[in-house]
Amino acid sequence: MRTIEEQYELLEGLLAIAKRGGENGELDWLEFKTNIAEQSASITYEGVGKYISGMANIACVKYKDYAYLVLGIENATWNPVGTNLRMQDQKINNQDYQLWLRKLVEPHIRFEFEEFDYKGKHIVIFEIPAAVGEPVTFKGEAYIRINSNLTKLKDFTDYTRQIYSSQQDWSAQIVKDATLDDLDPRAIARARELYIDKHQHLASDVASWDDKTFLNKAKITRNGRITNTAIILLGKEESEVLISPAVSKIRWILKGTDGVERDYRILSCPMVLAIDEVFHLVRNLKYRYINPNLRTLFPEEIDTYEPYVIREALNNAVAHQDYSKSGVVNVVEFDDRLLFTNLGSFIPGSIQAVLQADSPWEKNRNRFLANAMVELKMVDTIGSGIKKMFRLQKGRLFPMPDYDFRDGRVTLTVFGRIIDMNYTNILMQNADISLEEAEMLNRVQLGKPLTDFEISHLRKRHLVEGRKNALVLAKPLAQAAGKKVEYSKHKGLTDKACESLIMTALRDHGELSRKEINELLSNSLSDILTDKQRYDKISNILRRMRLNGLITNRGAGNVSFWRMVNHS
Repeated sequence: MRTIEEQYELLEGLLAIAKRGGENGELDWLEFKTNIAEQSASITYEGVGKYISGMANIACVKYKDYAYLVLGIENATWNPVGTNLRMQDQKINNQDYQLWLRKLVEPHIRFEFEEFDYKGKHIVIFEIPAAVGEPVTFKGEAYIRINSNLTKLKDFTDYTRQIYSSQQDWSAQIVKDATLDDLDPRAIARARELYIDKHQHLASDVASWDDKTFLNKAKITRNGRITNTAIILLGKEESEVLISPAVSKIRWILKGTDGVERDYRILSCPMVLAIDEVFHLVRNLKYRYINPNLRTLFPEEIDTYEPYVIREALNNAVAHQDYSKSGVVNVVEFDDRLLFTNLGSFIPGSIQAVLQADSPWEKNRNRFLANAMVELKMVDTIGSGIKKMFRLQKGRLFPMPDYDFRDGRVTLTVFGRIIDMNYTNILMQNADISLEEAEMLNRVQLGKPLTDFEISHLRKRHLVEGRKNALVLAKPLAQAAGKKVEYSKHKGLTDKACESLIMTALRDHGELSRKEINELLSNSLSDILTDKQRYDKISNILRRMRLNGLITNRGAGNVSFWRMVNHS
């Protein structure tokens, strides 16, 4: 905690910077707000957490050690007006506000706050250290402040890359006192086989290299010294303690159709051998199905999972695990899908960024480890390997790999059979659908969000219809997918059909209230419309029918009553 003089000096220094920074008084890494409230305020209690995330990330991008959020200063005028926030006393959800913030900000950066009175006004200054190695998140979402806007980091892939590249590569660090004796000879032999498979033109040379030379050439050690990568990939099981508190383990779990655990195995380093063992534990049975592309009555027999997909998913989880979090890589096997999880955020930010990239992703959390695994032909570069998984699943007409980035981990689900034949028909009958479009349509089917740009693109391609939050397959796709009824429900009755329904009801009952007409049409209008849009649509229909001399009313609005016009 600073002295009051130091607090004054900090605030006045920030104000001086702001005044030099532009007329709006804001820099990316410096923000001024006033009061906190949950309704129409300068900032909300949750907003503080979002700003901590966004400003930690922009500080990293701008090469600043710290960012600052100042409460109690009027933006643009820089006049002290005070804030209602009292950090020492504030509670939220019956928790201490400070502890609540620190719990929801990941990783747990040491942001500090200064709370004091300045010129008779209460001031709170949050001093936020720059993100290092990975984005700072609040409630699982990473933000970034650009100019005066706080937005989601995932929309800015270049900044995401920069943040990840700021980290010192743990996987390249030397393990003190470790020697070649800490490595498993069987793992080294397997590594040689993998290296030769990758570099076949060097096969005769590799045979003449001693272990020290080979490990240097394969980029597993550094100048003959044992790295964290060497222990992870080739270390004896008892050598795992040398990288503590990091953990190098894979847990395989087999679950039955009832979701009950049937079997499990926990494997430690060397990962070169453990990955092979897990690969063979997975029950990759034969799956019989009729491929619509073949136009035959005879079923095709294929592996439940493409072997490449299993290995790539498993190796990626090991390569990109955040070893600072002391967790294990999980492989959960269900009867129809595989679930892979590893700790740490997804470096490219989104799968869409990977699928749209023209070249492999440049940044890795564990660059040294990832490069070593590339040398051993264990993984492709991060972008190309994921793209290939999507292409293979699409070629099979299987659902796309499904990624989830919540809770500070990467979760990948790989499906081993056709789940929705309707979706399969879409891919079959539209060969010109690109990989990126297939992934977008997969999200439409799963009810997952799309960006405005993605929605616009699918609409231009006549692949979807409807509002942003209620997209449906376009009519030709719905017909091809056997979803005609579902499409029509989304589409709703035409205005003419609604008029006919109203007239039929008036003939039956003589008079209907506006409430009764609303109920009459409630199930006939598109389920894409909001309640207000439904009300307005019915109002327009009634107005048009009245102007055309078909019906008349007494009263107005919700208390109106409607009858047919007597033409006799």
